[in-house]
Amino acid sequence: MAGELTGRRVAILAADGVERVELEQPRRALDEADAETVLISIADGSIAARNNDLEEAGSFPVDLLVQDVSPGDFDALLLPGGTVNPDKLRMDPTAVAFVRDFVDTGRPVASICHGPWTLAEADRVRGRRLTSWPSVRTDLRNAGAEVVDEEVVTDGTLTTSRSPDDLPAFCERIVQEFARGPQGG
Repeated sequence: MAGELTGRRVAILAADGVERVELEQPRRALDEADAETVLISIADGSIAARNNDLEEAGSFPVDLLVQDVSPGDFDALLLPGGTVNPDKLRMDPTAVAFVRDFVDTGRPVASICHGPWTLAEADRVRGRRLTSWPSVRTDLRNAGAEVVDEEVVTDGTLTTSRSPDDLPAFCERIVQEFARGPQGG
């Protein structure tokens, strides 16, 4: 995978409560493909990670605040899960606007597990084919998505996956999709 993403800058939008493996493993895959990954968040400092939503799992330093960036600063967007993380993001108007505007650029966006909650809040799942953690699927359906139970799903510029069990397939796919670049919204 080395070199596939040379020159690509990828935003990783996350907040406290992010599922550690859902940030760490995709970021490693992107870094190994030579992308520049940038952790953006809604608060300065660092974000607290979790294992299985309940166990403390260290933290990640925040590179930039979402209020200080724009979608044009990045070539792709990653939305990791964890239950608390996307719940915090979807309650933050600046984060929701960033996600909405990013999807509208036609650049690739990837989200795993509970991460699609933020896409739903941004009203960018309507008419799209997605997957997610089982408890999020009703929310996605109610937001107008076609929800399927598959390891990894790509619909246009959106790539989604169900859970940490799907990380190998998800990581491989996001490198491919992020290498393809913009597709015109």
